[in-house]
Amino acid sequence: MVELVAVDYQSADADVKFVQSLRDTGFGVLKNHPISEDTVNAIYDRWAEFFNGDDKQNYLFDSEKFDGFFPITMAETAKGHTVRDIKEYYHFYPWGRCPEELKSQLDDYYSQAVNLASTLLSWVEKHTPTEVASEFSEPLSNMIKDSGQSLLRVLHYPPLPEDVDAGAIRASAHEDINLLTLLPAANEPGLQVKQRDGSWLDVPCDFGNLIINVGDMLQEASGSYFPSTTHRVINPEGNNKRKSRISLPLFLHPRPEVQLSKRYSAGSYLTERLTELRGK
Repeated sequence: MVELVAVDYQSADADVKFVQSLRDTGFGVLKNHPISEDTVNAIYDRWAEFFNGDDKQNYLFDSEKFDGFFPITMAETAKGHTVRDIKEYYHFYPWGRCPEELKSQLDDYYSQAVNLASTLLSWVEKHTPTEVASEFSEPLSNMIKDSGQSLLRVLHYPPLPEDVDAGAIRASAHEDINLLTLLPAANEPGLQVKQRDGSWLDVPCDFGNLIINVGDMLQEASGSYFPSTTHRVINPEGNNKRKSRISLPLFLHPRPEVQLSKRYSAGSYLTERLTELRGK
């Protein structure tokens, strides 16, 4: 059985181990990385207050720009599922709407995370076989340069209601659309990745870890060399049902004109997938 082991970002062979983990499981976990635990913790605290207050209703999502607050009644229904996830979230782009008192904090985090992502994409390309990398239309790290599409989602999984719909979980099994997703370990466990034998593996959730997974766009660009792996967030049990969970995924998107493959540009791929989601 493959295990997900946290790779020390500071170690000499971090790039090799990290990319091998992406290749084997679609996921990689980093420790001792540049993003501060204090920064992440402060965001969790501030946004817990936001989700527990009424001001969020003043930032309801824009159906064209796709920024702002998405209430539970508008949560996603994962592809292939019929029941909405049990979550609410806020879509943040540096160019989008955000409560003024929270914006500078997210701007700073967004910048740090995108810079780190550029390094990680360089690692991926460095350790991709020549015959696969030769199909990239441009260097992977360059695909996200000056992109206004990369999305920071602040996710809130509230305490579980007593009358949970049958089959409803915090995040149904799904794959991400983008190149890579960067996710600081949440304040509660629950994230699982599906292994090739169909079993589910708990992703290490030690606070301070950074979890990275391959998205569909990188799978498309690499001719499936890097797998976009199915993952989910399961419901807590016992007393943990009363706990909320905050999560902070950054979905890295190329500029729309970047060619992922002969079939798709990043823009056409994103449009197709969002149409699927909005059509539910």
